[in-house]
Amino acid sequence: MDLTQTSDLWWKTAVIYCLDVETFADGNGDGCGDFVGLTQRIDHLNRLGVTCIWLMPFFPSPDRDDGYDIIDFNNVDPRLGTLGDFVEFIRTAHDRGMRVIADLVVNHTSDKHPWFEEARSSRESPKRDWYVWRDEPPPDAEKGVVFPDKEKSLWTRDDKTGQYYLHRFYKHQPDLNVANPQVRDEIAKTMGFWMELGLSGFRVDAVPFLIETTGQDDAAELPEPHDYLADLRAFLTRRNGEAILLGEVNLPYPDTMRFFGSSDGVGDELTMCFDFIGMQRMYLSLARRDAEPLASALQERPEPPRDAHWATFVRNHDELTLDKLSESQRQEVFDAFGPDPDMQLFGRGLRRRVPPMLGGDMQRIRQVYSLLFSLPGTPVLFYGEEIGMGENLEVEGRLAVRTPMQWTSGPDAGFSTADPSSFPGPLVEGDFGPQNVNVEGERRDPDSLLCWMRMLIERYRECPELAWGDYEILDAGHRAVLAHSCRLDGSTILVVHNLCDEPVDATLTLDGATELTELLRDGTVKVGTDGKVQLSLEPYDCRWLRATG
Repeated sequence: MDLTQTSDLWWKTAVIYCLDVETFADGNGDGCGDFVGLTQRIDHLNRLGVTCIWLMPFFPSPDRDDGYDIIDFNNVDPRLGTLGDFVEFIRTAHDRGMRVIADLVVNHTSDKHPWFEEARSSRESPKRDWYVWRDEPPPDAEKGVVFPDKEKSLWTRDDKTGQYYLHRFYKHQPDLNVANPQVRDEIAKTMGFWMELGLSGFRVDAVPFLIETTGQDDAAELPEPHDYLADLRAFLTRRNGEAILLGEVNLPYPDTMRFFGSSDGVGDELTMCFDFIGMQRMYLSLARRDAEPLASALQERPEPPRDAHWATFVRNHDELTLDKLSESQRQEVFDAFGPDPDMQLFGRGLRRRVPPMLGGDMQRIRQVYSLLFSLPGTPVLFYGEEIGMGENLEVEGRLAVRTPMQWTSGPDAGFSTADPSSFPGPLVEGDFGPQNVNVEGERRDPDSLLCWMRMLIERYRECPELAWGDYEILDAGHRAVLAHSCRLDGSTILVVHNLCDEPVDATLTLDGATELTELLRDGTVKVGTDGKVQLSLEPYDCRWLRATG
């Protein structure tokens, strides 16, 4: 049966908004964001046009890795509220037509999790095999360290039992052994629990690490790792046919495609994968003011199974990784957008937000988000992007971009009534601080980034061709111009971006169109009898046009 005819593929046209409850809004005045505060601020997301909220980890945690070190998968961290507060938030979101997904962080636990404390109590512990142990680390134990500034090996010795345990990330985050059927059952129970409370799916953290078995003594005898993803997807579908798995898979396109899975052309593993390659090539295009890197990525990007999709983004909750660019290409982006070593992280990415990277150039910032909402894929926003928040480089590592949300221009940014010294982290300062960048001020300014983002989301939702159509990269006659068309059931949307700082004339050839109607501004453009149309583009211009015959 064709699932595209029988299922509501809501995520194909969704607008996903990622937020951290801890840094979004404080509802009880203790200085920490919570579900009460999030529920109070949810109408901001509704007005923006968000259709799906993605929650970063909100589970009990020692908070040594911003909540990604979990000690209880089936509860809410007391700092953020109660299960009752969570359910009330879900109800409020659903009342406004918004779905909610949450991080599924089951590659590892905190070393304070009761499972690991029991597992490390003795080699005979019933939970010993819930984690991955070896008598000696493998010869390549230092290969693939994710945080080279903090860790030198993927294996750490546990003094009590004399064996080494695997940790793809920090040593205080031991990896679960997902090949163990009992561990798989617990993960399924966790998913089922939160779905019963109203979640519409999960963003799956670190998927390649989650299913990786390399380094385990019995790797050759373990089940096929991708079968586990298929099992998770099947469990999800049984519980809720429209629920999704959004995967963090930062690999080259051919390798990423494996994580969609496919059975008769229908995906049976991840529902969506982030387009890390397209994102990184976009920044190279912006740095060069040359459309070719991004255009080539879009031409190389494979078509996923018919009920799967790519998720597009320009900024996420981690460092802005550039690891799939060559060393020289990465240096070009560093030189353009993060020349200070303190702006860089691990030598592979930038711990910056878009507006400061672009020097506050509003026309250029607007163009970046025009690209996000017009390129094929489901757009994903990180909280604060809609108002143009910056980073605070005084904060360590990736936390530089996870600062409290800026609601008003006051000294507390409207985040909390508590003293700012009690906040989860310091506010952004300077040109991008709350006195200059905040929701309240931009709501009343028709020329603000917030109003621009609302319009982009509105147009995106009005143009199903962008999400469902077949796209084609068009020759515009100039290296700085990215032009593409999206066609669906005889209807065509044309999108053109000038990535350079000079006016450009672009010449395009369209079949069957006589006129183009502007979608981001007023006006129409005539198409010649030979099918050619010429567009005069301002520096960093962006144009969306609907073709009519």
